[in-house]
Amino acid sequence: MTSSILAAVAISAQTFTLTILHTNDIHAHVEPTLIKGKTYGGYARIATLIRRYRASDPNPILLNAGDTFQGTLYYNVYRGLADAHLMNLSGYQAMALGNHEFDDGPTGLLPFVQSVQFPVLCANLDFTGEPMLQNWVRPSTVIHVGNQRIGLIGLITPDLFEISSPGENLKITDIDAAVEREISKLKKLNINKFVLLTHVGYGGEIELARKHPDVDVVVGGHSHSLLCDTGVIPIASPAGPYPTKVGKALVVQAWEWNKVLGRIKVDFDEAGNITGYHDAKPILADDSIPQDASVKSAVDAFKKPIDNLGSEVVGTSPKGLPRDSGPEMTMGNVIADAMLAYTARNQTVAAFMNRGGVRAPIEPGPITYGEIIATQPFGNTLVVMDAT
Repeated sequence: MTSSILAAVAISAQTFTLTILHTNDIHAHVEPTLIKGKTYGGYARIATLIRRYRASDPNPILLNAGDTFQGTLYYNVYRGLADAHLMNLSGYQAMALGNHEFDDGPTGLLPFVQSVQFPVLCANLDFTGEPMLQNWVRPSTVIHVGNQRIGLIGLITPDLFEISSPGENLKITDIDAAVEREISKLKKLNINKFVLLTHVGYGGEIELARKHPDVDVVVGGHSHSLLCDTGVIPIASPAGPYPTKVGKALVVQAWEWNKVLGRIKVDFDEAGNITGYHDAKPILADDSIPQDASVKSAVDAFKKPIDNLGSEVVGTSPKGLPRDSGPEMTMGNVIADAMLAYTARNQTVAAFMNRGGVRAPIEPGPITYGEIIATQPFGNTLVVMDAT
């Protein structure tokens, strides 16, 4: 055997390839979502992709970057427990907390974290004042795969208290200090590969990768960012490349609603340094992907009461109502007009609707109660006020 071949064999023996499969911002989209006449996503399709790449890829791990709660009737009825069961069936190995996990306060989150069979992570929240959650949410964890150990650190968006309802007993802590604390702790366990599992948003995740040179991969969420080459996904425009390289670190997200499964293979040397990556792109869960039979069976069981509640027709829209994002937001205007109509007896003259509360379009034809909930899923209260 020549020296060059021996060298290649030695390098190969020292290389460890980690496959990261990931989702984020599912928002209770248990079933496929209808977009322009085609359906995308759903737990059963994603489960098929997960099973496929678990069988073909080296050392796969499956992660979720938060906001599993809130967005369809499945949340209104099951409060996250349908998702917990389906994520257990799919074999998730860790999840970051998202801001919407706190929409019903700490007591609303507790049944979910008690039901899932994988660690739920958040390093930049202090849980000491909320003992019922303290025992169920960890700052970090270690995954064993292929005789290697991978350190995972969970992070949540620092503006949590402005956009959700975590209660008075939890405290947000400095996110950078949390990263350094957990990396230091994991290094003492001889961990040399670090993945941030974050619900911070694409821009914030790039900044975290820039600030913390020990971080290898950031698996993110919160901003619903589709990262890919232009044209890979025909129904949306990418926010950046997949992965987004920041120094040595790789930043990835998987859009929203289980429409795609994120997939990347990362090569490490013996010292834990990234030597390359490949097979990196989000996989579209369109109607060409068959549905996993066991997960589909569970979805069908959860679906029966949803159908009864969501199929009631409450209106019609001949042309549909887009969830556009230009200077004038059609759906936002319709919602604001509805607010004015509802409060006309109070002589209201203006109504305000934030873009972030408009969650889905309405397709042409009959409008069902389920579509209304998908568009406006949050339990908001209209308030009328006098202003000078």
